[in-house]
Formats: sequence, C-alpha cells, structure tokens
Amino acid sequence: MPSSNPLPPKENSLFKRILKCYEQKQYKNGLKFAKQILSNPKFSEHGETLAMKGLTLNCLGRKEEAYEYVRRGLRNDLRSHVCWHVYGLLQRSDKKYDEAIKCYRNALKWEKDNIQILRDLSLLQIQMRDLEGYRDTRYQLFMLRPTQRVSWIGFAMSYHLLKDYEMAVKILDSFRKTLFSQGAYDYEHSELLLYQNMVIQESGALEDALKHLEEFHLEICDKLSIKETWGNLYLKLGKFSSAEEVYRELLERNPENTGYYSSLQEALQLHTPDQKLKLLSEYREKCPKALAPARLYLNFAQGEVFRQEVDRYLRRGLHKGVPPLFVDLRSLYKDKEKVTIIQQLVEQYVDALNKSGRFNEDEVKEPKEPASALLWAYYFLAQHYDFLGNTDKALQYINAAIEHTPTLIELFVTKGRIYKHAGDVIEAYKWMDEAQGLDTADRYINSKCAKYMLRANLIKEAEETCSKFTREGVSAMENLNEMQCMWFQTECALAYQRLEKWGDALKKCHEVDRHFSEIIEDQFDFHTYCMRKMTLRSYVGLLRLEDVLRAHPFYLHAARCAIQVYLHLHDKPPQDETAEQDTNTGELSSCIYKL
Repeated sequence: MPSSNPLPPKENSLFKRILKCYEQKQYKNGLKFAKQILSNPKFSEHGETLAMKGLTLNCLGRKEEAYEYVRRGLRNDLRSHVCWHVYGLLQRSDKKYDEAIKCYRNALKWEKDNIQILRDLSLLQIQMRDLEGYRDTRYQLFMLRPTQRVSWIGFAMSYHLLKDYEMAVKILDSFRKTLFSQGAYDYEHSELLLYQNMVIQESGALEDALKHLEEFHLEICDKLSIKETWGNLYLKLGKFSSAEEVYRELLERNPENTGYYSSLQEALQLHTPDQKLKLLSEYREKCPKALAPARLYLNFAQGEVFRQEVDRYLRRGLHKGVPPLFVDLRSLYKDKEKVTIIQQLVEQYVDALNKSGRFNEDEVKEPKEPASALLWAYYFLAQHYDFLGNTDKALQYINAAIEHTPTLIELFVTKGRIYKHAGDVIEAYKWMDEAQGLDTADRYINSKCAKYMLRANLIKEAEETCSKFTREGVSAMENLNEMQCMWFQTECALAYQRLEKWGDALKKCHEVDRHFSEIIEDQFDFHTYCMRKMTLRSYVGLLRLEDVLRAHPFYLHAARCAIQVYLHLHDKPPQDETAEQDTNTGELSSCIYKL
C-alpha cells in the first residue's frame, strides 16, 4: 500500500537517494538529501523522510535525535510500512527485540509482501526462538521467492527446529530435485546433503539415512564425515560386519583416534578384557609409533601383564621427556593395584638412574639413558604423590627435580600447584611467580600466575601481571573485560567476596553476566551468514549451544558467587552509609534476577 502522503517526482527521487545513501553507509549525504525534502514547507512533516532521517542519525550515534525524528515521522504517517519498519530497526539496534517484532508486524499490515521486512522479522523470530512464527514467516518468504536457495533452506530448517522431521526432509528433497546436475559438486551442495542426512537421522529413520548416504555419497566432498556417519549408522542398525570394515579403514587413516577403537570393539562385539587386549595388540603391531593403542591397552590389562606394559610405556615417556605423562596415566588411578605398580616402577627407575644411569641396574648391555630421564622421573613422582595427597613426598621429589635442573618452568609450576592443593595459597603464588619470572613472554604461565595471585586475594598484583599482555594505553582490568576474559573476572569476584568487598564482587559477577548476554546477541549475524554459506549442521549446533549457554561453568560460578553475596547482604545488611554505598554499584539490582 503506498504512503498516505506520496511525494512528487522530484522529492521522490531525492527520497530514493536517501535510501541508497543509507545502504552505502553515506550517512552525511543522506542527511543532506533529507534536509532538501524537509526544507520544503509542503513536506516539512513528511513521515517517511523524517523516519529515514532518524535512522541515519542513529547510525551516526545520535540516538535521542533519531528516536525523536522516527516517532515524529510515525505520528505523521501511521499507515506507512517504511515508518514502522524504520522504528523496528531502531528498536532492534537497542536490542529491544520484542518491540521490534511488533513494529515489523505493524509494517506488514500495510505491506504484507515486503521481502525485506519479512526477512528482518524472520531473523528476530529465530533470535527469540519464536519457532512457530519463524516457520510462518519463512513460508511467506518461500511463496514470494520460490526460486531462491535461501527460501528453501530457511523453510526446511523452520520445520527441522520444530521437530517436524518428515516435512523438513520432504522440502529438502524437493529442493534437491530442482537443482541441475553439473557433474562436479561443490562444498555447498555437499553440506546440503549432509544436513539432509542429519535431519533423517534425527527423525529416527536410520535405514532411510543409510540409503540416502549410499545414494549420494559420491556427491559429498567431506569424505571423513561420510565414513564416520556410515560407521555410526551401521552400529546403530546392528550391521556389525559393515561397521567393522568402516572403522578399520578409519583407523588406517588415523590410528590415534581413541573413539574409533571403542567403536571397532563394539562392531566386533568384544565384551571381555582379553578380547579387547587382543585387538589392541594387533594395532600396536600394525602401528608401532601410535600411542593410542598402547595407552588403551593399559585400561584393560591386569596384574603382571599390566606391569610389563606400563613399564614399557613409562620408559618410553621418560626417555623422550614427555611432560604430560602423568596426566596421560591419571585415569588409571581409579584402580589401587595399578597405582601401586606404577609407584613401585617409577621409584625403581629413580634408584637405578641415580646408580647406573639406566632404568634397570641389571641391564648392563643397554645404553645409558639421557640425564633428563631422571629429571622426568622426579617430576612424575611429584605429581603422583600430589595426586594421592602426600604433600611431603611430593615436595621432596619436586625439590630434587629443581635441584637437578633449576631452569625448567614446569617444575616451578608443579611446585606451586602442590602448595595450592595443600591449601597454602600464598606459597603457591610465590612459586608460580618464580615460574613466570623464568619466561615473561609465556602467556599461559602469566595467566596461571595471575590466577594464583587472585586466589591469594592479591588483586592489584594480578592486574599488573596481566597488564604485560593487554593493550597499551588501557587499564588491564578494562581490557580484560573487553576481551571477555571470564576466568579472570570470576576469580576476581571470588577474591572480592573473600575480602568482603561486596559491591566489587557483584560488579564482577554482573560483567560475566553481561558477557553471556553479548554472546547470545552475537549469534544474530550468523542467522544470515550460515544460510548463505550453507554451513547448516554447524548452524543448528550453534543454535542448540546458545539455548543452553547459561549452563556454562563460568556462568554458574559467577551466579553462585552473586547469590551468596546477596544472601549475606540480606542476612547482614550494611550498617553505615559508606558500606551501603559500596554495595550500590549501579545496575546491580537487576543482576540477581538475571543470575
């Protein structure tokens, strides 16, 4: 429907130039053209021009003036879809998505087939997870633009998100049939087929998913995804011989993937430890350099067999000098017998290395181990005893390691960690600071040191430590907030809580909450990008992640801290004015409701 106050040809051409300037981000030129129209007494109150001037001012950061002009334009032309659309864009820029949706709906009353308004409305509906409204809007867009790829994909996805898998598959199938075969298939077509297969699988029709994959596998470029999907489907359908074939091919491609071994065991229907050990032995011989089969072997081996295998594994790691060797074996510590065997072996290594330079004194014919082997054995035992809660023994071995090689950063980090586990946060921070002093260019050690400082309630020192890696000219705290460095802010909040600085603690919790709100808002740009680039499986994964985003540990830690502070303030309200002012840090009254 045309505006209730149409412009004559001259002014109308100027108005079109305003629209063009807005699209090309030439905002100052747009304001000049708007001025030319509005300076004419006949059109000084022209609604659509006033609205566009307001939208342009908003892009220049003049928000108050923008709202004033847009509202004035809307009052002068309530029947204009342009005015309502512009008002919706203004509300959207302020993150008032519900209000923006209302404005778009009003705009559609006067221009029901406007593509741009429908697109903007669909983006807000998926952002707010109004899935039924999203489906209806995508249907309208599909009917208006049935030849566009995005129309088909958006329409199918709306049904997929509503769990109407049958309809989603039908739409995708119809769309695929409209495409012309060009011989060479690109990644976008490949992603479409993989997405369709994902929808079929989620519907529970696994046989259909398998048929679909067999029919179109030549058109799919991601060969690894095909293999993994095939293997998974064969397992679920009980076609174990086919699954075995697929997972053996995958292991030839990557023998370090532990998941493939588990799936192959399932395909071969191996249930006893002996059967699993036999399979892993086969792959150890096939791939002697691969660590995964040798490490998995230790999970199932027992008694003397375990002793022999872990002896071989430990010697290999200590000879090469593998720092995360203990972390690699830590999952075995659920079995007390295995813990005892590991402890005995490594202590024997230490004695033998000190005396003869070999892992076993009797192995006279074997060449001597490098000097670092003893260092890594000390390091392993320090972590071993720390994990078992024997702080004295852990310190004894880590001190021996430091005496052996006083320049290795990992030793100081581990000593700091031992003190942290023992509950001495001050001593832990001192040793971590020592580690940081050995390599001031290491960002990881710098971050660890700052974290230990915060645990010791040394907030200023932690900020100074972090400032070595933050942007110059900006305070470290401000820059860390900009970078959404949530581990720092969470630890800061807990430190302030321990120091009973309630207002500062709440402020940090509020910052963490704001980061999560920003992450949710940031998905807005992906709604159009993923449809255009056809990264459909990743897009669905993103939407599902955003739906449970606030279950993230960072958010839970900040929420728990804020709740504890609020409960404390409720039970023991501040008595004097200064304390009361300390808790009123602005916008924090709403924090409890968000958290």
